[in-house]
Formats: sequence, C-alpha cells, structure tokens
Amino acid sequence: MDRVSAFDEPLKKLLGGATAKVMADHLDLHTVGDLLHHYPRRYEERGRLTALTDLPLDEHVTVVAQVADARVVMFNNGRGKRLEVTLTDGSGRLQLVFFGHGVHKPHKELLPGRRAMFAGKVSVFNRKMQLAHPTYQLLDAESIDGAEATEAVDAFAGRLLPIYPACKQLDSWRIAKAVDTVLPSAREAVDPLPPSLCEGRGFIPLPEALLKVHRPQTKADIAQARDRLKWDEAFVLQVALARRRYADTQLPAVARKPAHGGLLDAFDAKLPFTLTEGQRKVSQEIFDDLATEHPMHRLLQGEVGSGKTMVALRAMLGVVDAGGQAAMLAPTEVLAQQHHRSITEMMGELAEGGMLGGSDLGTKVVLLTGSMGMAARRQALLDLVTGEAGIVIGTHALIEDKVQFHDLGLVVVDEQHRFGVEQRDALRSKGKQQPHLLVMTATPIPRTVAMTVFGDLETSVLDQLPAGRSPIASHVVPAKDKPHFLSRAWERVREEVESGHQAYVVCPRIGDDAEDETAGKKGKKQAPEDDGEKRPPLAVLEIAEQLAKGPLTGLRVEVLHGRMNPDDKDDVMRRFGAGQVDVLVATTVIEVGVNVPNATAMVIMDADRFGVSQLHQLRGRVGRGSAPGLCLLVSEAHEASPARARLSAVAATLDGFELSRIDLEQRREGDVLGQAQSGVRSSLRMLTVIDDEEVIAAARAEAAAIVTADPELEHLPELRTALDALLDKEREQYLDKG
Repeated sequence: MDRVSAFDEPLKKLLGGATAKVMADHLDLHTVGDLLHHYPRRYEERGRLTALTDLPLDEHVTVVAQVADARVVMFNNGRGKRLEVTLTDGSGRLQLVFFGHGVHKPHKELLPGRRAMFAGKVSVFNRKMQLAHPTYQLLDAESIDGAEATEAVDAFAGRLLPIYPACKQLDSWRIAKAVDTVLPSAREAVDPLPPSLCEGRGFIPLPEALLKVHRPQTKADIAQARDRLKWDEAFVLQVALARRRYADTQLPAVARKPAHGGLLDAFDAKLPFTLTEGQRKVSQEIFDDLATEHPMHRLLQGEVGSGKTMVALRAMLGVVDAGGQAAMLAPTEVLAQQHHRSITEMMGELAEGGMLGGSDLGTKVVLLTGSMGMAARRQALLDLVTGEAGIVIGTHALIEDKVQFHDLGLVVVDEQHRFGVEQRDALRSKGKQQPHLLVMTATPIPRTVAMTVFGDLETSVLDQLPAGRSPIASHVVPAKDKPHFLSRAWERVREEVESGHQAYVVCPRIGDDAEDETAGKKGKKQAPEDDGEKRPPLAVLEIAEQLAKGPLTGLRVEVLHGRMNPDDKDDVMRRFGAGQVDVLVATTVIEVGVNVPNATAMVIMDADRFGVSQLHQLRGRVGRGSAPGLCLLVSEAHEASPARARLSAVAATLDGFELSRIDLEQRREGDVLGQAQSGVRSSLRMLTVIDDEEVIAAARAEAAAIVTADPELEHLPELRTALDALLDKEREQYLDKG
C-alpha cells in the first residue's frame, strides 16, 4: 500500500460495516487517518495494587485476588443476564459484575480458585463495594512462576489506559480496540513538517508520535507525542493562512489616499472632541494600508464603546475623498439604522452632499435594507450606481445582484461573527478591483484565536475607552434564593428613571406563539446544566406586561424585538433615544451598536441563558454617558452551578479580553474555530487555542517564513499533501473567501 492511501483507507474495510457506520455517524470518522487522529482525551493509570479492605470509592484500582464464587443471574423475565463474581485476597471480599455480551468470556475463565489481576473503578451497589466490567489478566500458578507474576502485576498495574472521546453507541474501550486494528498504518504517516524544522525543535517523527499518543509506555511518551502533534496542527493551519495572506498581497487594488483639505479634514475640524491615542494609532495603520496597491485585510477589535465606529467612519471618508465609495455591512436592520443615524448626525451637513444646505465637500450617506419601500430603495440604488452616494450602510440587502456601485473602494463589516465569509466575499466582488476590507468586532478575541480564526487578517486593537465614559457596576441577582433582591432591582430601575435616566430590560425570548424566532433562539444559549429545566426562558411580551402592571407601573414601558415591523422598531428606538420611553424591554436586538447615553440601567432576565461575551456586549449599552451604569444579572441558577460561576465572572470584571478568555475556556474550541466561521468541524484535535499560545505564535512565524521563501511549497510535497487533507473542499473555500 502506498504511503498516502494507507491513511485514506475506509474504516469499513478494516472494522466492518456496523462499527464503521457508528464511527461515521456519531464521531465523524471515516478513514484510517481520521481514526489515527482521534486522540485519547486522557489516560487512566490502573493504579497501585490495593488490598480489598482499603478500596477507595470512585477511584481506579488494581487488585490481585482469587475467585471465590461465580454465578450467572437472570433478570428482566429472563431477557437479561449478569455474571456476579466474588473475589477474596485473604483480607476482604469484593464483588465483580459483568453484563450482557460481556458475560461469556469471564464466565469461562473466572472459575473458583483461579487467581487474576483486576482493574476498574470502585462503585457501591446495594451498600456493597463492586467493580463493574473490570479488565483482568489471569495469573495462574501453572502458567506463571512467582517472579514472572510480580513482573506481570507491575506491568498491568502501571499501564496507561487511553480514554477516547466516545459516544453512547461506542464506548472508549471499543474505540481503543479499533485503534489497535489500524495502528500498524501509523508507520505510513506522511510527515508534513520540513526536516529542518523537526530537527531544530527536537521533534520525534510523526509515525512515532502517533504510536506513542495511542499506546504510551510512560508519561514521557505522552508528552513527546503531544508536543509533536500540537505542532503539526498549528503549523499546517498557519501555512494555509500564510498562503492566503501571501496571495492577497499579490492581488491588485486601487490605492486610496485622502485628499488634503477634503471631506476627512472637514469632518475632523468639526469634531467636538479629540480622538484617543488608540484611535489615532489605529487610524494611521488603516490609512497606511489604504495607500497601498493591494487590498487591505484588517480586523479592528475594540472594547464595547472604544470608538470603533469613529475609526471606521474616518476610513470611509478618506476613501470617498480619494474618489471611491465605501459600504458598511451590519448584521441587523436595527443596527444598520442605528449606524446610519449616528453617522449622519456625526457628519452633519457633510452627509448632505448635493442637497440644499449640504456642504460642497459633502457626500450622500444612504441606507439600504430589505424592508425599505420601493421608492426609497430605487433612489438608494440609483445613488450608488451613479456615485452620488459615497457611503452606503445596509444589511444583507447590499449583497443582492441588483446592487451596483460606481466604484466600491472599501467594505466595512460590522460584527464579523454574524456574517458568513460568503456574504463578506459577495460584497467584495462588487468592486472593479478588490476593494479594501475592514472587519470590526466588539467581542474581544484572545490573541491566539485572532491568530487562528482571523489569521488571514492583520489585527488592530482599540483598548482605551474614550474620555467621559462612566464605570458600570454589575451584580448578580439570585431571584430564586432571594426574591427580595429582585424587588430591589425594580426599585433601582424606578430610582434611575426618577432621576431623569432610562433603562433596558433584556429577555431571551419574544413570547407569544412563535417561540423559535431568531432573537429567541439567539438568546437561548442554554448552558448544559439548564437542560433539565422545565420553565421556558422569560419572554419580552410577558415581562413587559408584568412590569407595566406591577413594579414599574406609571412608567413608560415599551418593547423592541426582531418580529416587529422595521418602521415600528425604528420608531421605538428613535423615541427611546429622544427620552420619550423610560424602560425598553427587548431581546438581544440591542446587543451591538445601540447608543443611548441617557440609558444607565440594564436588567438581564435569565442571564444564565446568555453566553459570557453576549452579556458583556449587552452590558456595554449602559454607562455610555456621564452618569455611572448599572447592570443587574437576574438568574435562578443554583449558587454552586457553572452558570452562576459564569455570571459572577461577568460581574467581577469589565475587561472584555479577560471575559473572552473565560468564555473560551468554558466553551473550548468547538465553537471558536471553523464551526463559528463556516459550519465546518474544527480541525483541531490536540491543540487548544487557549493553552497553546506559544505554539501558535511560533508556528505562525515559521509558516510565514516558509511561504515567503516557497509560496507554492514546491520543495515541500509532504506539507502540500497535509494541506490538502486539512483543506477539504468546504474548508478551502472558507479560507479562500477569508
């Protein structure tokens, strides 16, 4: 068998149809290579020899004992049977139990009088200690002498047992047996790392790493294998991203340099405040990129309220100055309208180019969303194709075929994680040449994730808050244990309103009948410990009614959610912004971009149903003016539950980067890589982006050097093969569209 095809061999050939089907359906393992890369999650040590009188509950033990008695017991009207074996070692007695198909072999072998080693986890059944389905090795005097027996016991007790990620249909020991079947193929592994890199870093060869990770003799074997396999994953992924970045630098783009004395200068001159040092630094990075003749690909991440929109707007004005157009893509209509409103307000007469009273330097700023009336839509499309509108802000409606630009120079994507890369790409394809791309996110991303998920983008970080921002106090309100705390929360809301401020109340669901509408689903990120709860998440429509009739009676309470007519949504937001609504009860439609400086309090109902990052985003809607903000996280989760621990973490810090780290530690990688970007299963098996920052950073540097020297990897055919395996068609498209 040649070197590549050993790994491509379908599992069905080696393991039989039934096992292969379960592996394919439940574990997404299809080939020998897939199974060899399905690494043990951890290893059990069978443990030192333990006397039967000293057995610790819930721990793995190894005992040597003699079979005193063995009998088969029928149950379930004869449909089920179990084998009960009693052991003795002179100090005490212990029961073993085997069920179902696992009964046959031990029934023949574990006869009274025979000695053996047994290993398993100690549990209690009917007030008696027992081992269920232990592994064992016979130690009969006839077949083994004393010295050999001692040696065998030591080897058996000291062995490291791999525990595999398993599923209900296929437990770990059956996966281990399947791995034994395919393990000889590990010797055929094609090594993707260049030999010089392996030698320089002292890595063991890939075949050896695969053998050691699956069947280690010592803990040192595991460490060596893991070091090597982590590097493979980090390196191959970073090479893919480095090639993507390299290809981008080869694409042509129009350099967009702002004209002196133009729109940008006029805008800067009328700003009522000075930019923060961070805003100035990041703006410079962006303008440097825009001045080059290949497309900018930059990720701008900044804390909630750090002034990203201002930085993006200045970039857009610079491009308009240079004769191009800029498009901003927002994930929701509420956010698109909000951006349009705040940008036209910031620009004033500069946003009224060509209109009566508009500035000579100005341009038109148009809004384009799916729900606009026909006449307004037709006018917006006309303004774009003629170039009359220098800036357009819109939702997915911008991506439609009908939308044509005069000369699209810059695409700004707000809240990247809400857009598939396909949509980002569709908008970019509307330029005559590749437009420059600026991606913004208010969800702080740990450096390692930025290097891995957004590895094709250069990163800028805004970590200062503009002057005049107020601190936000956050508290957990345990509604179940201390109902009077919830009453106090509503009193606090009333106090804020009476002192001239406004408040948000956020719920996970809309209510009424259509429970599964998007805003509801979005908020309903139930943590696993909530699954058993019978009560559905609290809903906007019900809570608004209860508050208006109860604790907030007399206040102006209104609702905002995704099922409302867009004009009604816009009307509510306008009136809330103008101070005509005291309390806005909403779903997460207010999560990003909504800016009402007079709103100082937020109560988040069923806060444990939201993710850490989402809570941080929501909280960022208050404290945007000069008065301090208050965020109350209401939860019925038990004090000792992981859900409450999450909420306490959010209440304890306003540092979004710290919270994103906590979030990542709790969710691990599944959501973060691939999945979050394109629905493709994460390719990471061994690497954890949260723990392996140094590996990722080093692999990124090595990958960049190799790709610069040999973009097509002509001298590294094994690395090309590994890339092809990583970048199956779907994932390659994802990277290509990055």
